[in-house]
Amino acid sequence: MWWILALLSAVFAALTSILAKIGIKDVDSNLATAIRTMVVVAFSWIMVFITNAQSGIVNIDKKSWIFLILSGIATGASWLCYYKAIQIGEVSKVVPIDKLSVIFTMVLAFVILHEKFNAKSIIGCLLIGIGTLIMVL
Repeated sequence: MWWILALLSAVFAALTSILAKIGIKDVDSNLATAIRTMVVVAFSWIMVFITNAQSGIVNIDKKSWIFLILSGIATGASWLCYYKAIQIGEVSKVVPIDKLSVIFTMVLAFVILHEKFNAKSIIGCLLIGIGTLIMVL
């Protein structure tokens, strides 16, 4: 099931880029990010209530709160940079560079989370990097 959700995530991310590029044509990128964020917040809370997960909020420990907040800050910074980049650049060039996050994530997962990093992972990272360079040149 996880791979279906991951694939859907990729499809929605692709739609996000195209719809955002059209939507921010005459809008400040920071304002556009704030509007997008409001929609994401509303949608997220609707899903929390639909799945009846709201009672779990009292069970979140301090460490989880800290890391969820830090993750939110990183997401916000990413979105602000991304929206400005697609506003002033070509989506077909911005998106591949943005997807270098796959490489950064894999390296951080190895260093911080001690996840396995094998020859297949290294080759995959190299191919993503090379593919990105080819796409943006």
